[in-house]
Amino acid sequence: MLNRRRFLTLASGSLSATLLLAGCMGTPPTGSGGGASPGTGVDQAASAKLETGTIKLGYIPILEAAPLVVGVEKGFFAKHGLKVELAKQASWPAARDNVVLGSGGGGIDGGQWQLPMPHMITEGIITDGKKVPMYVLAQLISQANAIAVSNSLKNDDLGVDLSSKVDVFKRFPQKEGRKFRAAHTYPNANQDMWIRYWLAAGGIDPDKDIELLTVPSTETLQGMRNGTMEAFSTGDPWPFRIVKDNIGYIPALTAQIWPFHPEEFLAVRADWVDKHPKATLALIKGLIEAQQWADKQENRDEVAELISSRAYFNTPVEVLKPALKGQYQLGASLKAENDPLKGPIYWSSPRGVISYPYKGLSLWFLVESLRWNMHPGKLTSIDQAKAIVDKVNREDLWRQAAQELGLPASEIPTGSSRGKETFFDGVVFDPENPQAYLNSLKIKR
Repeated sequence: MLNRRRFLTLASGSLSATLLLAGCMGTPPTGSGGGASPGTGVDQAASAKLETGTIKLGYIPILEAAPLVVGVEKGFFAKHGLKVELAKQASWPAARDNVVLGSGGGGIDGGQWQLPMPHMITEGIITDGKKVPMYVLAQLISQANAIAVSNSLKNDDLGVDLSSKVDVFKRFPQKEGRKFRAAHTYPNANQDMWIRYWLAAGGIDPDKDIELLTVPSTETLQGMRNGTMEAFSTGDPWPFRIVKDNIGYIPALTAQIWPFHPEEFLAVRADWVDKHPKATLALIKGLIEAQQWADKQENRDEVAELISSRAYFNTPVEVLKPALKGQYQLGASLKAENDPLKGPIYWSSPRGVISYPYKGLSLWFLVESLRWNMHPGKLTSIDQAKAIVDKVNREDLWRQAAQELGLPASEIPTGSSRGKETFFDGVVFDPENPQAYLNSLKIKR
């Protein structure tokens, strides 16, 4: 439970972030989510049909948040009668604590999340036992994450497959007097799981052979520069900044580890959704249209302009544009890679519609939690994991919103799985048989 001091700190931080956002954006058009684009005023007729006209969503300034910014700035949410207020979060722990507070307590109603955070918040597993039921409404993005390593490892020329580089990690203590240090932005979630998978697939045990740290993304550059860590798992544009500032290089994209993988999601408190079903559908509709618009390569320059401002990402456009277009420099040699299918995907991929909140994809994150025994005594079985996903993922609401938008049947999934998922090392995850996946893994707890 949050004590009074913690409550006041969080509420104050949330209010400050909101005021900063409003101040940076200037006076918005009536009913807009904070942007100044023409035509973003809320459709009053559409708003009158909703139970509420506003929702407050938290976000972290990485490319996963772009559809939320686009939805506000291009008026997609407003078109459906909903004013979306975006509140920048200082960190993932801050977002977690703010959703526990809720907007009525100075926090947020939901927003952008790494998985399985909404599932763990629902069960009270990462909120000191306080259960705050949440619903996953949509996937925001696929890919757009990478593993970056320090230039001190340039001669080792690390890549996706580490099987021939095990000694680099295991001999590190003899060479440096300490273990190899790798970092992520939040424990037991996406970016922790990406670096764990990458290491374990190469024969390096992330719990025994190295030291894993939790570092906010905003401290990435300095941490890599001063030698606090040798590797970092994080979302774009931070890997680009590490390369651009000549601090390190990218040995592996998550798009290489698991092509077209699920990344971050939109999730909202269940009590808000249950109280505002029409507004929830408006939120999903606006998001779907924002994702469709942002997914077009011809719009990526404008996406970069929208998110680059101090109010949102506070990141140079020249860093964001190549990140949005999949224009990477990979490996120690900084080999040019220009492949939009390895960059961020917001709507359509060779594996189908990205936005749909597949239960089968969300299940993988909970199975990985079991693999590493991340929540001992709290998450203990595959059956429990499946039950949590069934409760949290609202495929039904996404389908209803898509049907009301008039999406073609080909873009509305009917099942809860994309089928078997294959990783770069040949390991297969079948949502219908997750135990077989666990059994196939050589390094696990």
